[in-house]
Amino acid sequence: MLTIGRLADAGGVGVETIRFYQRRGLMPVPPDGGGIRRYGAEDLRRLRFIRQAQSAGFTLEEIRELLDLDAGEDRDRARVLAHRRIEALDARIAELRDAREALSRLAHACEHGDLGPCPILASFGV
Repeated sequence: MLTIGRLADAGGVGVETIRFYQRRGLMPVPPDGGGIRRYGAEDLRRLRFIRQAQSAGFTLEEIRELLDLDAGEDRDRARVLAHRRIEALDARIAELRDAREALSRLAHACEHGDLGPCPILASFGV
């Protein structure tokens, strides 16, 4: 059995993160056992599941659904959620590539131009 501090350490998060997950309904709040709440192996597994799903880009709402699916083993729904997340990540990657290319052009123009304001600052409205 783990205290919340030891659970946080084992899961690589802060205590407040666990409390946040509890408020959002992602982690259960164990019963108060004489003033100290104790967490078990299932709580640690759940915490690690949440962290890994976040690393994959899932939102907290999607993670809640994945946790529900984990209990019911609904592979089809989990696959749909994964594909939806992949599409969102692909769109975000495209946005970041576009932003990088635009900033690269501005940096080049700033470096090689010597008349007028810096193109980087001018593009930001400074």
